Amino acid sequence: MDNSYTTYYLEMTSATQLRPKPQPAELQIIECEVPQPELNRFLYQLVGKQWGWSDLDTWSIADWAALIEQTCHRTWVAYYKGAIAGYYELHQAADFSVEIRYFGLAPQFLGKGFGGPLLSHAIESAWAWPETGRVWVHTCTLDHPAALANYQARGFRIFKQETALLD
Repeated sequence: MDNSYTTYYLEMTSATQLRPKPQPAELQIIECEVPQPELNRFLYQLVGKQWGWSDLDTWSIADWAALIEQTCHRTWVAYYKGAIAGYYELHQAADFSVEIRYFGLAPQFLGKGFGGPLLSHAIESAWAWPETGRVWVHTCTLDHPAALANYQARGFRIFKQETALLD
């Protein structure tokens, strides 16, 4: 059994590199313009639990508030028939690069064809942020098996990869 994983860092340096997947009419994606730390914590756990996301498990509500109340941090939620289908968070750095910090679908919506449209929306939102010069994201082999392919299908290219041992 392999006890290592690989992290892939991907980037887009121009909005013209985006190969969007159309958003189905029944999928609504709405920016959460009023910061709610409890909501971001819930979304992180809803989407990330099955993939072992645990780096923020020890965060207090104050920690979450400190992150999401920054003007350089934004959150969008995707809904399908009133249910949360997924979400993403964007973070703009001082150099105007925008990281898709968290992105994913709720377990009930995996395999429904929403990943490509939601990612396209995230990329479009990142490029729409004034002065954005680069959009980037990272994923790893512990994530959904289609994650890397989705990023690449939308136009991201790998600029770095690292392999590490599991704890």
